[in-house]
Amino acid sequence: MNSCHSKNMLTDRIEDIKVTNTIIEDFDTVIWLFEQAMQLQGKNGYKVWDTVDKAALIKDIEKNLHYKIVKDNNILCIFSIQHNDRLIWRDRDKNDAIYLHRIVTNPNFKGQKQFEKVLNWAKQFVRQNNLKFIRMDTWADNQRIIDYYLSFGFKFIENYKSPDSDELPIQNRNLNGALLEMEVTDNN
Repeated sequence: MNSCHSKNMLTDRIEDIKVTNTIIEDFDTVIWLFEQAMQLQGKNGYKVWDTVDKAALIKDIEKNLHYKIVKDNNILCIFSIQHNDRLIWRDRDKNDAIYLHRIVTNPNFKGQKQFEKVLNWAKQFVRQNNLKFIRMDTWADNQRIIDYYLSFGFKFIENYKSPDSDELPIQNRNLNGALLEMEVTDNN
């Protein structure tokens, strides 16, 4: 494993926030955040995950692939990363990107630009690890969230249905997703 995977190596202290690895002691809070997000999105009529793959979350935490944004001992937002995502990105996955997954904002801190904080962290990660892209996917039938990500400079690549593979967390199987990509340059 190379140094870019080491625990707590990359942190962001802009605006008194810290982006750091989630730890197993955060697990109950992580599950609560997912439940709150699913409830809120469902109530608003948006497609939501049917369930959360707890085993996959624990694996992400143990592999230091799950992060939290913290301010004043409050978890503002959580997200996962992958260094490869061949099942979804197929031949575009060329070890030149970080893949953002399962971004969940604490409902108590909505409206405070949590995604912008995640994106700033991801850009820093890409630059520090000599990568080229930030990639993510979201529901293809939620134009509002797609437009939201496009407003940050992501480009729409294609719609794609994820496979029903045990290699994917349960909540990410058989989804009609929109694939989005941002090339990170010195100017963004």
